[in-house]
Amino acid sequence: MIKIGMLIGDRYEILEKIGTGGMSDVYKAKDHKLNRFVAVKVLKQEFSENTNFVSKFRSEAQAAAGLMHPNIVNVYDVGEENDIYYIVMELVEGITLKKYIEKKARLSVKEAISIAIQVSMGIEAAHNNHIVHRDIKPQNIMISKDGKVKVTDFGIAKAATSNTITSNVMGSVHYTSPEQARGGYSDAKSDIYSLGVTLFEMLTGRVPFNGETTVAIAIKHIQDPMPSPRDFVPEIPVSVERIVFKCTQKSPDRRYQKMAEVVEDLKHSLISPDDDFVTIDDGDTAGQTRVVSGEEGARPKKKAAKKDSEDDHLRLNDTGKQRSKKSASGKSKAEKFEEQDDDNDGYDPKMERVTTALAVIAAVLIGCIILFIVGKTLGIVDLDDIKSRFGTEKSEEVEVPDVSGMSLTRAKETLSDLGLDYNVIYEESSEYEEDIVISSNIKAGRKVASGTVVDLTVSAGVEGVRLIDVTGKSLAEATALLEKEGFQVSRSEVPSDTVEKGSVVSQSPKAGEKAPRGATVTLQISTGPDNSKVSVPSVMGMSEMDATVTLTEAGLVVGNVEEVNYEDPAFTGLVCYQSYSVGDYVDPSTPVDIKISLGPVDLTYGYNASVESPVLEDPAFVSGTPVTIILYAEDGQELFRVPDRTDFPVPVNISGIKGNATGKIVLQYVATAQPTTAIDPATGEAVTVPGSQEQKVVERVVAFTPSAQ
Repeated sequence: MIKIGMLIGDRYEILEKIGTGGMSDVYKAKDHKLNRFVAVKVLKQEFSENTNFVSKFRSEAQAAAGLMHPNIVNVYDVGEENDIYYIVMELVEGITLKKYIEKKARLSVKEAISIAIQVSMGIEAAHNNHIVHRDIKPQNIMISKDGKVKVTDFGIAKAATSNTITSNVMGSVHYTSPEQARGGYSDAKSDIYSLGVTLFEMLTGRVPFNGETTVAIAIKHIQDPMPSPRDFVPEIPVSVERIVFKCTQKSPDRRYQKMAEVVEDLKHSLISPDDDFVTIDDGDTAGQTRVVSGEEGARPKKKAAKKDSEDDHLRLNDTGKQRSKKSASGKSKAEKFEEQDDDNDGYDPKMERVTTALAVIAAVLIGCIILFIVGKTLGIVDLDDIKSRFGTEKSEEVEVPDVSGMSLTRAKETLSDLGLDYNVIYEESSEYEEDIVISSNIKAGRKVASGTVVDLTVSAGVEGVRLIDVTGKSLAEATALLEKEGFQVSRSEVPSDTVEKGSVVSQSPKAGEKAPRGATVTLQISTGPDNSKVSVPSVMGMSEMDATVTLTEAGLVVGNVEEVNYEDPAFTGLVCYQSYSVGDYVDPSTPVDIKISLGPVDLTYGYNASVESPVLEDPAFVSGTPVTIILYAEDGQELFRVPDRTDFPVPVNISGIKGNATGKIVLQYVATAQPTTAIDPATGEAVTVPGSQEQKVVERVVAFTPSAQ
């Protein structure tokens, strides 16, 4: 059992618990061997004796261990100790993308694209290593305090072969692809679908499909058309909308085929958001003759075998292992299909809808029969049983708490801590005080899947809702926040020298005032300064990509990019120079040259000094006492040792020290106390008591002298 303060693997000191999941807990720890903080994921005790869970836990480490990329949370170590199974990972100080979206209601288009680019680059690195994540969602994307985006939790990732992966494991149902929902193959294009859903949520603040049960949401992914993000946020550019649509096509063959293509279009949309450059197969071109990869060529045969029956097509049952029925001739239907012409290789939307509808009816009937039998036998009918029988993966279930009577803030925290989402509906009430939860749409005590949305009916008081302050926020963010509070929004534009273009200068009614739910709030939106100049932002210390995004958002472009040596090692790989000073006003589209640091010129260090006795630190030190002198570098490397020196000072001359600018001198010796004389009360004679001995250590921090190689 893990306890705070314990040491595992003889090097990782557990400091605090920072997260928990369905099968593991995550702790912050200190790696004493490398003197750095790490995250340690530990398999929960109740699963440690289950070979299936242990195998899945180990597969996570194996899947992620070979991935080293700036946009992936790196795995450092894996081990087992006293039935404690653990994975040591890079510690990312920050929040999940899910929390970040909740905090901001929805993200600006440029910020969402910037995050999506970094996520895509991380996923692309995994795909290039033949690893499919299979559970891409905002909860598995971390944003560090310095703005870096990292993909984490390869808990159901699996190494890809030359063909697609067949598995019944499905990630979070809000982000799962249609083929995962059916229990079919899942390959790199399944990750692309989930990325598209994640981008949709970043842009709109909501997921595209929702429902009361896991099965209901999965069916929507299979048969319902993807809603347009522009229906919720009209300001979204057409290119971004089409990127979302192409990522989330029902047929994998009509999506982006590689993550590199997604990155390319995202970068294009960042520069030219209003260009209509995204091409999506309309279905007519899908059946045309084209050169396909071995993976793509094998897929139509798998599709044909899956279409043999409605159960094979939907594949929402846990078993998911339907066998092809043999025809009278002895050949399976899948084998017969291989002998047919290639005319049926294309994606047929009409047939897809027909077979899906039949499969849905069959699934519903089976579920009703099962529920009836269970209810008749036990006297209990629980719709959650449908989810456990039909879901492709038994997601973690949580019990819905009773939040009625709680403050809205406390209710949100309570639901979030359990992994539940929430939606707030305001209602004027004289019985409940303002911001007190009146009721929720899911009965307390009921068990639901993690991530289920709970509708909270909240009191707006008798005088209406108190307006929040949206000044300084972007129009999209301000609109989302006010609409979430139940208000309508109108806007007018005014020039401003102090408020960024597109952000709110003022609001009416003002923040803190109350207005009836449904009232209109008028926002004055900044058109920027009267002059046409733009202010140069700071990109120092940013990566090249982040600098590009920052300059683009400011209306500027990146000029020449040069790699140079820079003396501060903290800037290695980052911008260490920009050609315009921060705050300068320049014409729009002015190119700003930047330089990327290659790190300092290689340095070595030396130490040439005399070591004095420890009498300054220990006035009781007796001259002539043997002292062992050790010199350590700051990384723990021992550079020099001389035992039992009695004469001081001791000269030390070391050169060629690499990577360490400081170190410490350690003096070790045994101090002996002076003997004392005492009177023996029995005999009255004087007795000499020998002095006691004590091991002492004195440490001195020293600085090394740099010298270029």
